[in-house]
Amino acid sequence: MYNEKRIVEQSAKTLSAYCAERFSSECEILFVNDGSTDGCEKLLDALALPNVRLLGYEKNRGKGYAVRTGMLAARGEFRLFTDTDLAYGTEVIGEAFSLWEADPSVDLVIGSRRLAEDGYEGYTFPRRLASKAYLWLLRTLGGFRFSDSQSGFKGFSARAAERIFPLCETDRFAFDFEALSYASRMKMKVKEMPIRVLVHGESKIRLVGDSVKMFGDILKIRRRVKRKMKEQSHA
Repeated sequence: MYNEKRIVEQSAKTLSAYCAERFSSECEILFVNDGSTDGCEKLLDALALPNVRLLGYEKNRGKGYAVRTGMLAARGEFRLFTDTDLAYGTEVIGEAFSLWEADPSVDLVIGSRRLAEDGYEGYTFPRRLASKAYLWLLRTLGGFRFSDSQSGFKGFSARAAERIFPLCETDRFAFDFEALSYASRMKMKVKEMPIRVLVHGESKIRLVGDSVKMFGDILKIRRRVKRKMKEQSHA
């Protein structure tokens, strides 16, 4: 979470209630405070909700760093991340877990807006165009083979998370591509599931500035992943 004072209390209550009903006590909910300055972490802490843990650090590092922090601090056998505004709702959490539970050999469950007929419903034209253009770049420059890279909903088995995230270095929005690139190189088993956005919050992505940076990140990530996997094979 980054400066989520307006929504964090309701999101935490919604998540806590859903998880208590769906998973009983066999789950944990981690909020990673990505250097917020609005005091949202104090609001969350004051709720004292069961199974909720607050992690964080003082300086804003970016979504990739926050997800990496949460994934490596998590203790569950299946670890899923989503955005603080619960853009995809809560039912998708149980659906993703059920896919993994039905086949524990699955390493990753990826939410894909492209697999749902209404996956991009409510998106503005510039955001929809930017998403499709970025996916085209990933496939052309990065060899990306999945249907959606940037949805904020992905689940990892513990073994996959503990192999992938110690290798990751991308702190901002291209981190998904890096994580999925390692999964591909490691020949991990990936399951995609259709999702749609139910809540359109304020995007923290700057279409021009972040798109330019993402373009550069694609090339850097591709080289870095190739180098690290080569180093591992010779270790």
